[in-house]
Amino acid sequence: MTLRGHSSAGWVGFSDVHVMAVSLGALRLAIVLGALIGCHPTTNRTVDKLNELKLPKVYIKYALIGAVIGVTMHDFGMVIGVVVFGISGLIRFRTDTGFTRETGRLIVVTLTGLIAGLGLPHFAVIASVFACVLIFAFDSSPACRIKIEQLAAGRTIESAGAYRGVLNAHGCRIIAAHRSFGKERLEFVFRMPRCHTIDRLRAALCEVPIEVRGEVDWEIE
Repeated sequence: MTLRGHSSAGWVGFSDVHVMAVSLGALRLAIVLGALIGCHPTTNRTVDKLNELKLPKVYIKYALIGAVIGVTMHDFGMVIGVVVFGISGLIRFRTDTGFTRETGRLIVVTLTGLIAGLGLPHFAVIASVFACVLIFAFDSSPACRIKIEQLAAGRTIESAGAYRGVLNAHGCRIIAAHRSFGKERLEFVFRMPRCHTIDRLRAALCEVPIEVRGEVDWEIE
């Protein structure tokens, strides 16, 4: 089946309820399956670094990308699907965005732009809406890691309690915590609550009593 002869090509695709329903179902299923694997209950228990905390989101986004490619190949021709797959692969391995998250977004926007240019605006809109929903869900509660160094000798446990208390008071969900008694250093990996600002939390951490306070170094996904 070629795109030229497809009854849902062009703007008329918005009126093809069946095709849109099937496309929506495929994208929803891909996201659910990606989340099933990426958000497995054991994931948080094995998280040790911030990069590991990002992986569930990456799995879900790439599941969406795979579904977009699959629907394109199934409904609108193998040749188009191969072109889409080739372009997304080229972006993934030849474009340096610095962050896996940004690479995933770049592939999604390229795919939706290509699909729109091929005369499938309805599917481009559907894919873009799904991507926007995922971005909102993931980025509204960012994962962070703070390293607190130069603590007062012998007061690591007290410092850990003070910083943990601030994080808990601000609704942060602590995923991992590490203490180094020899180096007098603490480390927390946590997820910030929605509608909370980094600046507000920074200010709160600076108010930790000076006798148990240290130098805080931030890393945000």
